[in-house]
Formats: sequence, structure tokens, C-alpha cells
Amino acid sequence: MIPMTLAEIARVVDADLHDVTEPRAPVTAPAAVDSREVTPGGLFAAVVGAQVDGHDYAARAVADGAAAVLAARPVGVPALVVEDVQRALGVLAAHVLARLEPTVIALTGSVGKTTTKDLLAQILEPCAPTIATDRSFNNELGLPLTVLCADPATRYLVLEMGAGRKGDLTYLTGIAPPHLSLVLNVGAAHISRMGGGLADVAAAKGELVEALPPDGYALLNADDPYVVGMAKRTQARIVLYGTAAGAHVRAEKVSMGDLARPAFDLVTPSGRARVELGLIGEHQVANALAAAAAAHTLGLSAEQIADALTAARPRSSGRFELFDRPDGVTVINDAYNANPESMRAGLRAFKALAGGRRTVAVLGGMGQQADASRARHAQVGRLVAELGIDVLIAVGDDDPRAAALEAENAGLGVTVHTAEDVPEAVRLATGLLEPGDVVFVKASSEYGLSACAIALAGS
Repeated sequence: MIPMTLAEIARVVDADLHDVTEPRAPVTAPAAVDSREVTPGGLFAAVVGAQVDGHDYAARAVADGAAAVLAARPVGVPALVVEDVQRALGVLAAHVLARLEPTVIALTGSVGKTTTKDLLAQILEPCAPTIATDRSFNNELGLPLTVLCADPATRYLVLEMGAGRKGDLTYLTGIAPPHLSLVLNVGAAHISRMGGGLADVAAAKGELVEALPPDGYALLNADDPYVVGMAKRTQARIVLYGTAAGAHVRAEKVSMGDLARPAFDLVTPSGRARVELGLIGEHQVANALAAAAAAHTLGLSAEQIADALTAARPRSSGRFELFDRPDGVTVINDAYNANPESMRAGLRAFKALAGGRRTVAVLGGMGQQADASRARHAQVGRLVAELGIDVLIAVGDDDPRAAALEAENAGLGVTVHTAEDVPEAVRLATGLLEPGDVVFVKASSEYGLSACAIALAGS
């Protein structure tokens, strides 16, 4: 955060100062929406959520060092009072970014955003000061908070941008206009909110390339026809990445190593180098290529990119996170979120990792699948059976039970159980597990199955 006085911030966001004795007091640290994450000299944004009202924690935040509170009403401690806290955060972030000169790299996609963002950050950090989205803070609150972490030394600003509806990316790129826009893929995530079809999802994701200036770069997945089709929506320069022969940045000689970790030759216009990923699953090749395309566009050599990708490790929890128990059981927590594409990729990576060990899948629902939800869950059940997974525990309501029914009816030998909720799933899995098993836990975040994975990992 660049230092600004409370009076300066008030002018930028059109706020009234309440209980402020010194308007010239500086804000010198980033903003936070969680009072437990306030840093001395920072700004606490009192957001009203579904479960918690941030205004109730204003006094605690100031006691812990916040310079002031960005609030929708007076809170009895120094506050900048605005009509809309979320909007004010966005306005402040846009103002701060306009005073800085980082290269903004924005990325979106239906799956793989957080992993790609983490990979790209690990490539760029050794080269220059880099700020990247924390965890998956990619929405109307998370993006401004990330921008407000930047300072005059920041050279690269890597921003994961999520889109739950059409217009979301237009709003986010209005706060942080990109110079590089990286689009990973178009899938069924959030499909019910975007119109119900993949073309509707593509229309929403394509807002990211529409935000580019003519001298910017649209980095597009050559293996996804919906993404390639976005080229006509921008005057920016196009860089294609993927496994297709015509991709500017591509993978050749892909192979799978120990523990289902992929390796490939990274081919760029400036050279070729071998990458041996520390991430699990063949689907990680696409994420690595996306990060490589951005790094190449920024001027890094193939050797620099390959070395950084080989050294990179997972950073964000809940995404194929491995826990090895003393009894030889391996628990995989992939329960941060789920959609049909990520579920398929995760199950295949799980089976490849397990090798000849017994496999137990604990699966919840995939949210926002609209009228096709039951059919898509049934497809997951069919895949469980076809992959030869030994045990399926389906957790939740009708949709997961559709997966269970399909897996059972496939007649391919999978043992099927159902659980109403997370505690029952933990009890079931605990009773079923044998030393040496591999357990895969995945669902959309609203199912709360990360708690199941953590409980099983600690058993």
C-alpha cells in the first residue's frame, strides 16, 4: 500500500470522517476484511457478509493496529463512512494502481486459475518484485485487497479474476486494467448463473480480453475452441499456448513420472527446455503452459521458465493437497471446489497416483450445474466405476446420490456408500479405511468436505 492519509483516502472514496482526531494520520499497510488479518497501520474494511457483520469487529481491528475502518456507518472508532464499502474498496484500489506502474497480468478460466496463478508467481518472483492474489481471493473484494498490497517497487501484479456472472470481469478489469490477459478454459463452472450454455460462459470469460489495450497481449489456450474464439474480441496481440502444433508456447514429449507427476518439453519461440513438475496429474501440463506463456511474453527464456516450473510447489490449500498418515493411508484434499471438468481431472490424477493401492473416493456435489446437474453427477459416478476406483462414499442430497446410483449400476465392482453429511462421511470412511489406502475428497466448497479430509488426515 502506498502511504495515504485518512483525509486523502476520504477524498478518493467520497467518505465522511467519523471519530477521527487526526485526518493527516497515515495508512501505511494493506487493507483487510478479516479483523484477524489486520496489520498495524492498515485499513479494516467492515463488510457485511452472509454470516458476519464486519462492523461488529471494528473496535477490535483498531485495537489491533488498524489506522481506521472503512465502514457503512459510524462505529465508535476512527472511520471513513461510505455508502458502499465494497465499491469504495474498488475505487481506492483503482486510484492506487493508477499511481503505480506494475505490469498487470489478469487470468481467468473455469478451472485451474489458482494453480496457474501460483505457478506464474513462482516464475516471476525471482526476477522482480511480484504481488499475486492470495489463495482464491479473486472477486469484488479479493481483487482490490490484492491491488492494495502493491507499492512503488512492485513490477508484476498477478491477478486471478473470478466470474460468477456476465459483467463480473468487466467490473474487475475496470479496477485493474490488464496488459496481459490469460484465459485458461471454458467449462461448466457457474454455468447456471451465466445463461446455461458453454457459449454463455465463453461470453463472460471473454470480457477479460476485451479489456486489453491494442498493445496488450491476449494469451489463449489453443486446445480450447471457445477460448481460441476470443481472439476476434480484441485488438491486442495474440499468443497461443497448448499442445496444438500451431501454439506459440507448447508442450511436446509429455510423460508421466513417479506419483503421477508430469514432465514435458517446453517449446517457445526463443528455445526449448525440459520441465518436470512437482504437481500431480496430467491436467497440470495445461496450467504450467499457461503460466509459461505469460512468462515468455514478459521476456523470460525457456530455460528460466522451465527451471522455475520444475522447482514450483503447491501453494494453496484444498487443491490436491496430500497428507500421509503413519499407517500408510494417503489423504488427498481436493475439496476447495468442484465442477465437471475439475472432477474428471481430479479423479484421473487420484487413480494414477494410487497405482496399485486401494482407492476410496469421498465425493460431494458440484454446485451451479442448473438443469443438467443430476446428469452431470451421474457421469461422475460412471467415471468412478470406469476408472476402477474401489470404494465410493457419496455425501449429500439427490445429486451425489445420482453419482452413487450410476457407479453401482455400472456393475464394475465399485463398493458404494452414501452419507447424509460430513460427520457421517467421516465415520463411514474411518471405519472403511485400511492401511495403505488412498483417499480422494472432493466437492464444491459449500459441501464443506475439506473438514472431512482434514479429519481423515488426522485420524
